Amino acid sequence: MRANAFVRVDPDRLQDLSDRLARTRLVGTGALDRPAGVDPALLADLLEHWRARFDWRAQEDRIAAYPWVETEAAPVPVRAIVRRADPDTPVVLLLHGWPDSVLRFERVLDLLDDVTVVVPALPGFPFAAPIPAGGLSSTGMADAVAAAMRELGFPRYVVSAGDVGCDVAEALAARDPEAVTALHLTDVSQYHFLAGLPEDLDDEERAYVARGHRWQAEEGGYMHEQATRPGTLAVGLGDSPAGLAAWIVEKLVRWTDSDGDLSRAFTADEALTWVSAYWLTGTIGTSFTPYAAGGAEDWPRIDAPTVFTVFARDLVNAPRRFAERFFAVADWREHAEGGHFAAWERPAEYAWGVRRALEVRRGR
Repeated sequence: MRANAFVRVDPDRLQDLSDRLARTRLVGTGALDRPAGVDPALLADLLEHWRARFDWRAQEDRIAAYPWVETEAAPVPVRAIVRRADPDTPVVLLLHGWPDSVLRFERVLDLLDDVTVVVPALPGFPFAAPIPAGGLSSTGMADAVAAAMRELGFPRYVVSAGDVGCDVAEALAARDPEAVTALHLTDVSQYHFLAGLPEDLDDEERAYVARGHRWQAEEGGYMHEQATRPGTLAVGLGDSPAGLAAWIVEKLVRWTDSDGDLSRAFTADEALTWVSAYWLTGTIGTSFTPYAAGGAEDWPRIDAPTVFTVFARDLVNAPRRFAERFFAVADWREHAEGGHFAAWERPAEYAWGVRRALEVRRGR
């Protein structure tokens, strides 16, 4: 294991970003009677802030100050924030999703200062250790994280996750069941309603599936493109900071409990830090891998006790009955506020879910 593993951005990358932003060409669309994507005025303001006022080095200093380590013995190196508490305290593994990174959990870390916390940068995502494959499927990431946790000396742990992290968490619990003592999830993977549906759904479950398919038709274009044409999409987003900002910021607006106002969930600097993390590490294309690689979920119902905290403005919230088909649900709490990035938007409520999972974990 290598300590002090954070890698700072080369100055040439920052100069290249500045040059590209100075040459931004904003492209309009025809008049439509429906939302066409990111708000052009918001994007223009953010791009000017990025060019003229945003200070990456100040953000980088804060991120670098976390206790970063990188595993070396496992086949896939994993770079992670590892904040150790007393040796007798339980271990919590926090798994992020897309289009975010370990930064999703910055507001939660101080609320969990009495337990050991591990926050891996998932392979292919910002701040991650480079790997030959570039990125991994959710199952591949689960195997890499499991090996990393063993190398770090953590044989048993609670896993807390959202979004893509939920897919990784589920695979971890299925493939390394002795290690995962409990789960805390904010959503049931959409892959469960997109394929292999049970035939005995009740009315509430059928309504959920119908809602999920409507959401996919209206909002899920990003997922289909990232799954089917990741290489084509990556060229544009990886070559244009304006394109990358548009792709990500639209999600930061639409997926949060912000009522369409980015400033209710992120300051300009916060949003641009999340976007810059992808741009400066060159990981937008590799972050598509879990969408494109897929991977069969060929395991039975997860038997680790699972706590769900469901936030009202998340993407497509499953009912408890549907979740119980795939998980041993130990507790279920629904919140009237909060969206897809719950650990960022509602850190206290998210931390409650982590602590509840610690209470119900096996062998506590």
